[in-house]
This record gives sequence, C-alpha cells and structure tokens, in this order.
Amino acid sequence: MAAAASPLRRLSRRAGPIAETKDTLVLCYHAISDRWPATLSVTPALFERQMQKLLRKGFVGATFHEAVTKPPARKTLAITFDDAYLSVLELAQPILEGLGLPATVFVPTDFPDAPGQAMKWQGIDGWLGGEYDSELRPMSWQQLGGLADRGWEIGSHTRSHPHLTQLDQLDLEAELTGSREVCEQRLGRPCRTIAYPYGDYDARVAAAAGAAGYEAAAALPSRLTPQRSLEWPRVGIYHEDDDRRFALKVSRPMRRLRGSVLWPRA
Repeated sequence: MAAAASPLRRLSRRAGPIAETKDTLVLCYHAISDRWPATLSVTPALFERQMQKLLRKGFVGATFHEAVTKPPARKTLAITFDDAYLSVLELAQPILEGLGLPATVFVPTDFPDAPGQAMKWQGIDGWLGGEYDSELRPMSWQQLGGLADRGWEIGSHTRSHPHLTQLDQLDLEAELTGSREVCEQRLGRPCRTIAYPYGDYDARVAAAAGAAGYEAAAALPSRLTPQRSLEWPRVGIYHEDDDRRFALKVSRPMRRLRGSVLWPRA
C-alpha cells in the first residue's frame, strides 16, 4: 500500500505550482547570543547563515513598515527583533550592516531608561539573577536612536510587555498609546508600527492598535493568517531552528501550508 501523502504534498497538488507573485517574508527574532541557551536566543553564526541563505534566494531587505505598506521588491524580507535586547545591537547589527540589510526593533518602552538592568516579564523572569542575567539587558534610547540613524525602524512593543488580550480597555489603550508616544518623544521620529507581546492579540486588540495610531502590527500566529496590516503574520525563528529547520520554515510551500486550513490555529 502506498504511503499517505504529506500535508505539504497534498497542498501542492491542490494549489498547483506556486505563482510568480510578490512574496513578503517577515521574520521574528529576539536575542542573539553565543552562550544563552534560551529558546529566544539564536547564535550569531547561525543568524548570519540564515541571512545569507535568504539573500542568495533573491530577497531584498526592508523595514517592517516598508514591507507591509510598500514592499520594494518581488521578494521582500523584513527582519524584526522583539524586546530590544542589547545583543541585537552588539551582535546582529554588525552582521546585517555587512550584508546591507536593515531591520526593525520593537521596544517595550518602560525599560530603555535603565539599560544596565535586566528586563523582566512572564517568560524571561526565570533567567533573572543567574548566569545569564546580563542577556536580559535592553538597549538605551541613545542606542536605539543610533540604529534609527542607520536606517533601522524602531517600533513599539507596548510599555511593559503584557498579554494585551487580558487587559481591560483603559489599560490596553494606555499600553498602546503610551508606548507610541514615548517612542516618538525619545527618538524624535514617528512610531508607526507595533509588535504584540507574546503574539497575543484578538480583534479588539487589533482595533485598539489602529485607534492608537499604528499603521501596521506584527503578530506571531501558528497559522499564517491573511496579510492584514494590523495582523501581519511573522515566522518566528528560535534557538532550536538549525539550518534544516530554518530552510523548511521559510520555504514558500511550508508558508503556504501554514496559511491553509490544513494547519491548526493554536
């Protein structure tokens, strides 16, 4: 008896060849480190290989806002970093500059005023006070401004990194509007985009983001939902994503599969 076809093959048969249409790929990273074994961390060597692979495939770099509103090429790549870890400046920025790629950093605005102190919220607080405490340090506003001067985009990641769907309306508006205002005041530039902490959002949160003045918002759904500006899907890249897993994650057939009804939402 013949083996059952994989979901990826079934989707390919159903949809036919991939059309030569525009392809916008938005990746989500967090920290870059040679030593931190957290899921959120990727080594510099692996990160550089990943970027080189996408450039060889013909992707052209853009900020998140550019990729969502006016992609500059048929194959557009937006590299985003959530949380504004200092390691992004120290390790990712030199790699990207050498490759001629811009990026976007989403900053939780309560933390850059104390750049020497570790950030803390649910999910990273288990690393506090231990060997890797220093990996939790954020960039300062001055350092973020320096990245903006180099062509990077600085967007909001709310004020304190909460689960937005769990907030009442007043607290939700304060997190969204307050963080955008702080970004604009500290950097002297418009803040047009936001990334939802934990990828946690719903229709109420997306509507509130639009009302707060954001033009685009970055999500992290399991199913790669249709590309809407305030619910834009990203592919998360993590510590366990070696070369093979990365190649599979970013491949067009896999992303099409993740956007189909064959892929679970949760």
